[in-house]
Amino acid sequence: MGAGAGCVAERPATKGVERLFLPDFCDVRTVFAVVVLSELLAVVLVLAPPRVPADPWSDLSLVSLFIQWVALAGAASLCALRSRLARLGDTRAGWVSYGVLLAVTLAVSEAAFRLLQWKGLHYGGVHETHGAFVLRNLLIAAIISAVVLRYLYVQHQWRRNVQAEARARLQALQSRIRPHFLFNSMNTIAGLTREHPELAEEAVEDLADLFRAGLADSRRQVGLGEEIEMARRYLRIEALRLGDRLRVDWRIGDLPLDLPVPPLILQPLFENAVYHGIEPCAEGGEIRVEGRREGGAVVFVLRNPVPDAAPQRREGHRMALENIRQRLALAYGDEGALTVRSTGGVFEVRMRLPGAPPAGAPAGRAGGGAP
Repeated sequence: MGAGAGCVAERPATKGVERLFLPDFCDVRTVFAVVVLSELLAVVLVLAPPRVPADPWSDLSLVSLFIQWVALAGAASLCALRSRLARLGDTRAGWVSYGVLLAVTLAVSEAAFRLLQWKGLHYGGVHETHGAFVLRNLLIAAIISAVVLRYLYVQHQWRRNVQAEARARLQALQSRIRPHFLFNSMNTIAGLTREHPELAEEAVEDLADLFRAGLADSRRQVGLGEEIEMARRYLRIEALRLGDRLRVDWRIGDLPLDLPVPPLILQPLFENAVYHGIEPCAEGGEIRVEGRREGGAVVFVLRNPVPDAAPQRREGHRMALENIRQRLALAYGDEGALTVRSTGGVFEVRMRLPGAPPAGAPAGRAGGGAP
């Protein structure tokens, strides 16, 4: 093999297993669900006949034992065949799984009938022939298996559609960079090119890094330290334009810099503070940044002055924060949070990023400093 063999891509079999519409029957939680649902089915079958069983507990024990045999044997078979089923595609995997479940039902029915004959037992006081017993079980298994497999397939397709839509929304929200920021940045760089070419070069590099992060795969997470550095790059670009009007007070303690976070989740908060808080004020203002651990999460708090804004600017303010809130919801669900409040001319944004290790764990340090 050539040198390129050293870079190993994700194995197709692993991807296939993840795409398989069947749940993982090797997982204990799935097996437990199978046991519970099988027992509920046994209760329904015992209660279904209009007559009152002479010994309902005996009937329930026999039916429960039989159904549990079928269910657990079927789950074990699908667990053993999972990797092979993943390579067949949904349609063929569904038919093969259907055949496996019917074959398991047939085998268990044969074994159960012989055991009942040997012990002299029967279900519900009715003596069934061998053919009737097996055929009845196969028909019940065929109907239930078809319904369950169809349900699992539809649920899997729905989940894939939801995930695809979420990825598309996340990518759109992540790559949404305000046109005014690009316009102002290019003007600033053009103004620096002749008199301060070194500053112009640094600004171009910072802007390129921001765009690179915005165009990256939305499913790829970055370290918290890298995300803080992206925020600093953005502030350096704005500092070239606003000068002394923009002041940033970093109060960041010992944070887990390797904590995975969505890319460009912090930078929009600073952009929002600059555009809606610092830029409208003739004298500028200060953005105060606090970063700390709270339990199993990292919390960032940004405070900036808030002037009387025009309606268009207030609407953009709400849209920007709502975009960030949607990204947090897509990435973390209910565990991530973004809360805002405005009191005494100060606007405060509080963002919670879950997944941080305990405070005593080793971690990098994000110190303060100028933007």
